[in-house]
Parts: sequence; C-alpha cells; structure tokens
Amino acid sequence: MSTRLRLAALLLLIGGHAGGAEPAASRATEVRTAIFAGGCFWCIEADFEKLPGVLAAESGYTGGRTANPSYEQVSAGTTGHTEAIRVSYDPQRVSYPQLLDYFWRHIDPTVRNRQFCDVGTQYRSGIYWQNEAERKAAESSRDALLASGKLPHIETEIAAAATFYPAEEYHQDYYKKNPIRYAYYRQGCGRDARVKQIWGSS
Repeated sequence: MSTRLRLAALLLLIGGHAGGAEPAASRATEVRTAIFAGGCFWCIEADFEKLPGVLAAESGYTGGRTANPSYEQVSAGTTGHTEAIRVSYDPQRVSYPQLLDYFWRHIDPTVRNRQFCDVGTQYRSGIYWQNEAERKAAESSRDALLASGKLPHIETEIAAAATFYPAEEYHQDYYKKNPIRYAYYRQGCGRDARVKQIWGSS
C-alpha cells in the first residue's frame, strides 16, 4: 500500500468511519453549566473536577452587589459575593440532580455563613439555579435530605443565579498548580474530616 493510501486509511479511522461508526462531527457534546458555592473555591473546584461527566469547573464570585470584584474585596466580606464555582458538564453523562447530590456530600450544609475553617458570608454555601427545572430540582433535593433525617437543618441558600465573575487566573486549578500548599490548606481546614463525619465514607 502506498504512503498516500495508508494515510487515507488512517484518516478514515480517526474520523470514525471505520466499521460504520458515526462521524465525529455528529457526536458533538452538549455542554451545560451549574453554579454552586461550597466554601473555598479551590476545594469545591477540585472535588467537582473528579466527577465523571464534569468537563471543567471554574472558580469565581457570585451573589453580591459589587461588579467585577477582586479576591481582596470578596475576602474582606463587604461585597456580598460568595466564593463559587461554575461547573461545565455533559448532561448525557451526568444529570443536574446527580450534580446536586454530589454537591451536598462535599459540603457542610448545617452551618450558616461559613464552611469548615473559613468564616464569613463570602464562604456561605449555595445553589444558584438558572431555570425553573434547576430550581425545582434544588428544592426537591434539599427537602428530601431534610425528610431523610440525615441532617437536622440546612443553611445552604437556594437562589436565582446572578452574574458569575471568574476569579483571577492564579485561583483557577489552584490544586494542580500548587499541590503542596493546597493539600496543607485542605487538611488544616478540616474539610475532609468534617465531610466524613456528616456523610460517612460513601
């Protein structure tokens, strides 16, 4: 077989035509987003990026009154914003209700205006719905948790999504860029120990 013919055969395989497979162009992934706040955005971003079906998680700020806030402003607790993440996901692989279930089990829903060692409104937990289906799913998941008796009360806010402001670049994928500092912070903050205490090992 000539070099040209071998190259043509390889291109057919890469394009997904071999064996009657569907062309790659017709299998475009639908991407949806969801917005959550679970305390330190480094940690909740790292958690969600481990979930199959999640394509990416972006750290940012939402729920406040200051436009284009900086990390310093949000950290001071005067903007009304909370540290949050915007999750991009493939709904064919993971559903919004599954995201909600995963979210609950990676935070402490029983505390108000804090998460683990971080205290202040800027660390409040929240689910920020972007349409009626998300609102209903979020409220149903909260109500089911309360009905189960697993939690005595839930302080996590459920509210309509406001503008999401991406955090500074050095905050994005912090757990990958600074693994030692991140691990030290996460352990020192007691996040995983408290999550295990609430939810068990599952």
